[in-house]
Amino acid sequence: MGAAALIGFLMLVGIVVTNAIVLLDLVRQYRTQGMDAQSAVVEGGRHRLRPILMTAIATILALMPMALGVGGSGGFISQPLAIVVIGGLTTSTILTLLLVPTLYVIVESIRGRSGGTPVNTVEEKDTAEIPVPALQ
Repeated sequence: MGAAALIGFLMLVGIVVTNAIVLLDLVRQYRTQGMDAQSAVVEGGRHRLRPILMTAIATILALMPMALGVGGSGGFISQPLAIVVIGGLTTSTILTLLLVPTLYVIVESIRGRSGGTPVNTVEEKDTAEIPVPALQ
């Protein structure tokens, strides 16, 4: 694997991690609002499907000329980069939308059975003890 392909792999890792974070952040927000893991994953997937797909499709379409070698000199250097990113992004988008939510639900169910702290527990503080500064 050449240097350009390795750079493409690093780009791919950044995009994939960002997509997973975008999805799981929303799922975690739904969990803190009191949703169970499965409902939170379904709602999170429903609301983040379009942004994740748009990111992947836009990146793939932007890299197509580079992957096909269109554009003059330097194609032999940038072509492996584009091929790695396009192939990896296609695969990882499917995995992000299917495998990541599935693993999240499995881990949360194991966590709940083992006595771990569920995500949706929110510590409530007694507001009577919190001093409120006077308005001046």
